Amino acid sequence: MEEIGHWINGRRVAGTSGRFADVFNPATGEVQARVALASVEEMTQAIAAAAAAQPGWAATNPQRRARVMMAFGALINANMDRLAEAVSREHGKTLPDARGDVQRGLEVVEVCMGAPAMLKGEFMDSAGPGIDLYAMRQPLGVVAGITPFNFPAMIPLWKMSPALAAGNAVILKPSERTPSTALILAELLKEAGLPDGVLQVVNGDKLAVDTILDDETVQAVGFVGSTPIAQYIYGRAATNGKRAQCFGGAKNHMLIMPDADLDKAADALIGAGFGAAGERCMAVSVAVPVGEETADRLIEKLVPKIERLKVGPYTGGDDVDYGPLITGAAMTRVRGLIDSGVAQGADLVVDGRDFRLQGYENGFFLGPSLFDRVTPDMDIYKEEIFGPVLTTVRAGSYDDALDLVMKNDYGNGTAIFTADGDTARDFASRVNVGMVGINFPIPVPLSYFSFGGWKKSAFGDLNQYGPDAFRFYTRTKTVTARWFSGIKEGAALNFKALD
Repeated sequence: MEEIGHWINGRRVAGTSGRFADVFNPATGEVQARVALASVEEMTQAIAAAAAAQPGWAATNPQRRARVMMAFGALINANMDRLAEAVSREHGKTLPDARGDVQRGLEVVEVCMGAPAMLKGEFMDSAGPGIDLYAMRQPLGVVAGITPFNFPAMIPLWKMSPALAAGNAVILKPSERTPSTALILAELLKEAGLPDGVLQVVNGDKLAVDTILDDETVQAVGFVGSTPIAQYIYGRAATNGKRAQCFGGAKNHMLIMPDADLDKAADALIGAGFGAAGERCMAVSVAVPVGEETADRLIEKLVPKIERLKVGPYTGGDDVDYGPLITGAAMTRVRGLIDSGVAQGADLVVDGRDFRLQGYENGFFLGPSLFDRVTPDMDIYKEEIFGPVLTTVRAGSYDDALDLVMKNDYGNGTAIFTADGDTARDFASRVNVGMVGINFPIPVPLSYFSFGGWKKSAFGDLNQYGPDAFRFYTRTKTVTARWFSGIKEGAALNFKALD
């Protein structure tokens, strides 16, 4: 059986801890590989090697670092199918969806090709007599990215690309459930010209994470995952004096107004609710039709579309709509939440619990499920399901629907479908959610903006990728300079204004 190790100092190395985790094929339920879990010593050594390599990389001028990003982007394009297959093999998502995973990460790499423009400082001459002021952005040193299973290519690229372009060394700790994609990306970065040691990919579990959080060499930590772990990492990192941006869970609502095009709204809900088996932090898991008539018509349109969804392995062809969940435990958890919805009185309109796929009986598959008449006190509303389940909460008015979103603990993404510009503008202005879609179900910003939620969906004051990423991965140094050219005055003992 394949054993997956780490990427240290520009090459693949075997783990030495003697600890391993199973990497499953989610479609069959079989263990397809074992991934090494790093010891404290292994992680500490990787961090030390990164620290040794970082000054030379920081001293490389930004244009040359950008050229590495250019070459890296070209190599990702050339290896798109290889990367997508690695994503699908370990995650289970369809190949078209896996290509999208890689593509959205590549778009961040493309923005990093213009890093020199993002890294410019500020200058003011003659701030005082013969005095110039200037500020420059400098890398932090060694930074870390801790990334989730559901986007094995995209999130690592979101984390490491701006960090590297800014002159930092990066410790990447990918999910132990989907370790292979990050190692391929490391190989491509080396081929693109990244010096050895500047990127270290260390596989591991909580022990590896805690080592990152406690090592004083690591200056910043970026995380994507569940809210409880995001809170934990943010708190421990901040206590240890590190910068941290930690993105957690979500409960994304989509409002459907009575004037909305219900065919388009229903199609949007199908894609946003069931794509990638619902294992997306930006998945729409709550449909909020406004008015009973709107709700009845929406359910009528959703049911046949849901019943036609094709569930299968990524090898089943491009007409497969979504694949299995990541593990048997995830499947059991989602099925349990569906059970709780039934027990608590919601209407289970489409039931996917008994889905079976011939030849893949041991795979982690669930059919699509649709609930109607869900109320905010139910577990299926309060918890992030992270599975192929769409819940419907009926609202009596626009204000009731908006209030539902505003009172929810999470604030990652939201959307409204309407033909009325006033309603759309009011919703976008008032809603306390970080990313808003208007007639657009999954409002992930393009890579030259920044991605980030509000409330319990994010911890830290800067977002991912775009301009915020370059602010996060650099710090400002301000210099006050005077060149003595004919100034004959003696020492100034008081703190004088620069006039």
